[in-house]
Amino acid sequence: MPKRVLTGTVVSDKGDKTVVVNVERKVKHPLYGKIIRRSKKYHAHDETNSFKEGETVRIEETAPISKLKTWKVLDRVNTHKAPEASTEA
Repeated sequence: MPKRVLTGTVVSDKGDKTVVVNVERKVKHPLYGKIIRRSKKYHAHDETNSFKEGETVRIEETAPISKLKTWKVLDRVNTHKAPEASTEA
């Protein structure tokens, strides 16, 4: 069975070798049909403490590492940022 992979934003990097990732999904309301946002936070293992708050990352389901951690961080998701203004005159 393939492991689940989710994409989310790091909301906390305070723990040692742990980041908290907020994963947001959009679902249709069962009665009214409006698209609503649902979010959930996952504790993920970050072996090198290299991921910082605000980064978008991919996480993968793993065997339990601790009481709350059952995910590990795979990598950063490349976000397209606006090109910086050149300093040439």
